[in-house]
Amino acid sequence: MEENNLISNDLKNTKSSDKKTTKKFQKPILKLLFIGILILILLIPMKMIKNLIDERIDIFDDASAEVYKSWSGPQTISGPVLAIKLRYIESDRDGKIQTNYITYNILPNELNINGNVTTKNLKRSIYEIVVYDSPINISGSFIYPEELKHIINGREKTMIEDAAIYMGISDLRGICEEVNVVFGDQKINLGSGMPDKALFTSGVASVVNIDKFFAGDTIQFNTNVSLKGSKSINFVPLGKTTSVNLTSNCQTPSFTGAFLPNNREVNDNGFSCDWKIVQVNRNYPQMIQNLAYKNAIDESAFGVDVIVPLQHYQKSMRTVKYAILIILLTFVVSFFVEMIQQKDIHPIQYLLIGLALCLFYALLVSMSEHTSFTIAYAISALMTDGLITCYLAGILKIKKTALVIGGLLLALYAFIFVLLQLESFALLVGSIGLFFILAILMYYSQRIEWYKQN
Repeated sequence: MEENNLISNDLKNTKSSDKKTTKKFQKPILKLLFIGILILILLIPMKMIKNLIDERIDIFDDASAEVYKSWSGPQTISGPVLAIKLRYIESDRDGKIQTNYITYNILPNELNINGNVTTKNLKRSIYEIVVYDSPINISGSFIYPEELKHIINGREKTMIEDAAIYMGISDLRGICEEVNVVFGDQKINLGSGMPDKALFTSGVASVVNIDKFFAGDTIQFNTNVSLKGSKSINFVPLGKTTSVNLTSNCQTPSFTGAFLPNNREVNDNGFSCDWKIVQVNRNYPQMIQNLAYKNAIDESAFGVDVIVPLQHYQKSMRTVKYAILIILLTFVVSFFVEMIQQKDIHPIQYLLIGLALCLFYALLVSMSEHTSFTIAYAISALMTDGLITCYLAGILKIKKTALVIGGLLLALYAFIFVLLQLESFALLVGSIGLFFILAILMYYSQRIEWYKQN
């Protein structure tokens, strides 16, 4: 009988121990489960903030488009080019006499371009849009081609119909003064409109007299163009040897196109750069019949963007991508404090902390529209960190612990800010940083008595 009672008591003790063990696991597991669900819920406001940034970018783009429409758009300067139109007579299959025309576009033998791109900001509402003024000197020479002489002499009843000099300018609204060209001993005023079979759709041109020139002659030219534009300025290497020299007060240039500068220097006062491109670097000859090689010519353009590469909206969007990291680490630290200090943080309080973390990004976007991104980031981080620290001090009733969590959150914001500045090394530094953060969390997780009954 006594043995039966002992067995019965053992069974009761075992069941009681199993219930206690279950209770030991219940609270931490449920809390962790809730935290995971809450993080997923907080992705909704973060998605809304991303949409807000996209919307503000669209508004900025609309404001920029209005300024560009009134000022001038991106500029591409091409040429000048000497166009010689030939007329020839031939008979068709039925014996009828036909008059036909063919245009040969003669590219410069030498093309030298020198410009000074002066940027300035125009305001539209709360936005500042970068535009520029640029006086450009273009000089060089043409060589009257021997090949053209052979074409004229090799075909009966072929003669020069007319000749024109033209220059491609992508947005004519950007021309500030009359464009005059010294062509040999002629001084010519270029007007809008392009000759037949011109290689460019937009630009300035004029008829020229080439009666005094013969095969092999060198014809010098020189012109000054006072140009304004926005976003970028580009050039086409039409010369057998093309040299471009640019200076600017823009501190954040981005060199783009088919060719990068041979030399460049960027400092706090702006940038200077130069290109030298020879004929064999591009895929078209010095004499082009009609519109042949037009695509190859367009693809050979190069130049520089004069807009800021990382605007505050782009930085804000990059910051939002780290939101899940900040929310996760803040919740994990709060949970560890809960377990170590034996303090309870209610699910609603976790939710309010998460919403405060989300509000940081709304503050950042709105403030960065009116001040620099660095100042906006610092103010938003201090406001958010101060709010969460004071709130945790009220919840935990331990100011020291709340200040430690606040300090860790502030350090995390600082770490994210550093990553934003390290565009090329962000992944490397971020990975190493996360490794050390995980190591610290693993160390402190050892101090939690996971099996202790709460």
